[in-house]
Amino acid sequence: MEIIDILFTASFWAAAIRIASPLIFATLGELICERAGVLNLGIEGIMVAGAFAGWMAVYSGTGLWAGVCVAMLVGMLFGLLHSTLTVPFGLSQHVVGLGVTLLATSSTYYAYRLALPEVTSPPKIEAFQPYEIPILSDIPLLGSALFSQTPLTYLAFILVAVVGVVLYRTPLGLAVRAAGENPAAVVAQGLSVTAIRMGSVMIGSGLMAVGGAFLTMSAFDSFFFEMVNGRGWICIALVVFGSWRPGKAL
Repeated sequence: MEIIDILFTASFWAAAIRIASPLIFATLGELICERAGVLNLGIEGIMVAGAFAGWMAVYSGTGLWAGVCVAMLVGMLFGLLHSTLTVPFGLSQHVVGLGVTLLATSSTYYAYRLALPEVTSPPKIEAFQPYEIPILSDIPLLGSALFSQTPLTYLAFILVAVVGVVLYRTPLGLAVRAAGENPAAVVAQGLSVTAIRMGSVMIGSGLMAVGGAFLTMSAFDSFFFEMVNGRGWICIALVVFGSWRPGKAL
């Protein structure tokens, strides 16, 4: 089959959307952080930690959505660490971000060996299965590509719209953007720049971790350390190329 023929197959576009889904979560997370004025270079490590946390939670007997929540919670904890060091203490965002990446990846490796010391090949879990949306999935080409995905993929696209609306159509989004662009205006309104930035980094880090969890709970059904493989750094570039806007980043 020629390359041009492959481009017009539903399976090609379905795979492309599936591969892009974890990037969407992580890109939205990084975008929220940067809109609030914090560069989060811990994204790579947070995705690794989220991938492991979600997979381990499901392997331990929780439900899939509970695993997603566990992954998000772990990401938020790393976000709390990052934001505490960079916002109130004023440490270098670059140094702290890289430190968080190293801490997250190394602690994930330690936790994996601690939980499964005798395992040579990672166990498999029951991952999210594709769900076909009635009627829409029957549309030729695009239907099976867009509307026969896993629930996490649908959630990723929904979040693009949600984040866009919150950032540009709500007072909360205005406060987040002002914290990054004009902190003095935030202070003039009686709001705390520190609280807004720390909250934004925690939420953003939680989304990054969900992006990592997508890899173990939707794209694959197991965990291995190389699975993130630079996706976090790609997401940082996507935020810039998308002009810090959710729709353009998508």
